[in-house]
Amino acid sequence: MRIDIITLFPELLVGPFEVSIIKRALESGKASVHFHHLRDYAVNKQKQVDDYPFGGGAGMVLRIEPIDRCISALQKERKYDDVVYLTPDGIQLNQALANQYSLKENIILLCGHYKGVDQRVRDHLITQEISIGDFVLSGGELAAAVFCDSIIRLLPGVLGDESSALSDSFQDGLLAPPIFTRPANYKGWEVPEILTSGNSPKIEEWRENEALKRTQTRRPDLL
Repeated sequence: MRIDIITLFPELLVGPFEVSIIKRALESGKASVHFHHLRDYAVNKQKQVDDYPFGGGAGMVLRIEPIDRCISALQKERKYDDVVYLTPDGIQLNQALANQYSLKENIILLCGHYKGVDQRVRDHLITQEISIGDFVLSGGELAAAVFCDSIIRLLPGVLGDESSALSDSFQDGLLAPPIFTRPANYKGWEVPEILTSGNSPKIEEWRENEALKRTQTRRPDLL
């Protein structure tokens, strides 16, 4: 999988890709992530990429020319499955969507900033708009990092135990059940006896029941 991220602030994106599971995925070649500075495609020598909105109003808007130039340059090099704009009013990212995107080969992510992008970008250049939640960030970089993490971890061979992802919250429409590890007794706080019984069918039944109870309590909307 190849992910190209168009951004005004590539330095915001460096950290999340230099540690843990995602770092290993990149080093092993199972995924590659490339940052493209929007100012490299600016409209003038002053590296301008934004302007005031027509009709007045507070804030600045990212212009269409540098975005179009960057996307066009990338699309001349390879075919992309999707050009995604990270925006609060996009469809909300969930596990099913992450699963879907983990099967794609090449993706472009556009990070908005300021008041957003010229609407013509969204009308003519973008193929999908995705939100990570009903809130506003200073820019799309953190949302892009979250989106990348959610799909790269699902790629075959990225996790040490691939079955681990299948037991994550939301994969089966439920929240994950409680989990415990050693010691079995800490300050009198004991692990449920069933989990130390060695009875695999009963343990699985307990986990399914606990997942259902947790979902009913915390996220009944999922049911």
